[in-house]
Amino acid sequence: MFFEPERLNFFRPLAGKHRSVVVACVRALYERLHGPSADYGQNLTRDGLRDLLLPVIQESRQILLQQEDAAAGLPDDDFIADGGDDQQSSSALLRTLLRDGWLETFGDRAGLVTAYRFTRAGKLFAEAFWSLERRSARTRQRNVRSCRNALNAALRNVDAYDLIDAYDYAEKVISDLSEGVDYFQELVRRLMLEASQTPWDGFMEFLDRFEKEFKKQLTADSIERHRQAIRDVIARLHSLEAEPAQALELQLNDIARWATQERQGPSTLDWMLDRIEEMVEAACTTKHPELIKAMSVYMQRAASIVQQALMLRGGQTRQAYSVAIGKTASLSGAEQDALLLRIGAAIAPAEIRLLDPAAFKLRSASQRRKALTVTAQPKVTRDARLAAAMYRAEADAFALSNDDIVHRLRAELRLRDRPIRLSTLPVATTTDVLNNMQVVEAVRGARDPRLTVQKLPGKLWNEFYAGDDYQIEMKHDTE
Repeated sequence: MFFEPERLNFFRPLAGKHRSVVVACVRALYERLHGPSADYGQNLTRDGLRDLLLPVIQESRQILLQQEDAAAGLPDDDFIADGGDDQQSSSALLRTLLRDGWLETFGDRAGLVTAYRFTRAGKLFAEAFWSLERRSARTRQRNVRSCRNALNAALRNVDAYDLIDAYDYAEKVISDLSEGVDYFQELVRRLMLEASQTPWDGFMEFLDRFEKEFKKQLTADSIERHRQAIRDVIARLHSLEAEPAQALELQLNDIARWATQERQGPSTLDWMLDRIEEMVEAACTTKHPELIKAMSVYMQRAASIVQQALMLRGGQTRQAYSVAIGKTASLSGAEQDALLLRIGAAIAPAEIRLLDPAAFKLRSASQRRKALTVTAQPKVTRDARLAAAMYRAEADAFALSNDDIVHRLRAELRLRDRPIRLSTLPVATTTDVLNNMQVVEAVRGARDPRLTVQKLPGKLWNEFYAGDDYQIEMKHDTE
């Protein structure tokens, strides 16, 4: 249970008037102990902890004084007094975090002093507070590529740890996309709240994050780009031979006991591979379109608000001309002349320049001929034509028509009047070998309900290739 005796009042520091001060201190502690610039070579002692918390408390209390209305009605804290000394407040906050289960002490054998660290629960919640303030650095959106690499490693090494890593990465793919959707929805809500002001700050933040994260997520690390490769690796893992598949199954049952409880079916390996494929498919068909739609909605709203702001600003500048015309119309005689003189003196420094129509000329015939000679395509040499012909011949040499393969197979099935195994087909010539390697794909692509392909438990081995054996059968029409 979470609320054990040492964590019975775990959330009490966050329920008082100075909760923003507590969160700021917890965030600073996490940055010091586990952040990118953490000093792991030196433990955090009581003096170092007090020196770390003191400036944070001072800065946070200044911000809290400016937001007294927001803190009105909340219960007072018993560890931070409104007019108390900052040193005493930092010591009281340290005792509270120790008492309520956020921090714990341990012996530093090197320095023979007592050091401080987060408890497991305190570290998890402190990481959440720290991540919220580092929105642009939460993820690099590389989980799609990591899932594919982990699956390849699991196939290459037959290692269950790589497969579990792929499962974790597949889960994070959906969470990354969901985080992006929430981010754009939050930007849209902020736009609606700040519609009276041009939202330049939020838009510039979006551009910065798009360049660092979303650009990669939509191009190099796009789920659509790696979707088929992940499918292929999963299919190859499903068709592993009996011995490596059994070894992988035993490893998974040993190190991933949670999977044996959640699985549906007798095989943990098949269940985990199916779950990875389902999560990738869900990310492709649901979350990825949601992300693109949310980004499009934000861009449309931001563009419309910026356009309205520019139109209003332009209308304000044009309003001066309307006011001047209205005032001139309301005056008469000498007053009109005096007003026009003042307006003329004000706009006298303005200078208007017109383009010379003579500067726009059509190009002469010689210039057109010169442009044609420059843009003319170079002549193709004999060597280039020969190289292109050789490339086409090499490509056509290994290309067989699926229709021809199916036609020959139908004739063979009618002649034998019984199913044909792939392992019994001849391999005397290169054409026979290519035909055998392509025959299963050709039958599946023919969409002929009379032709059926069934995978056999045995394997096919010959001097040219090795793989799964298949049985091909043609059902006769029954009238």
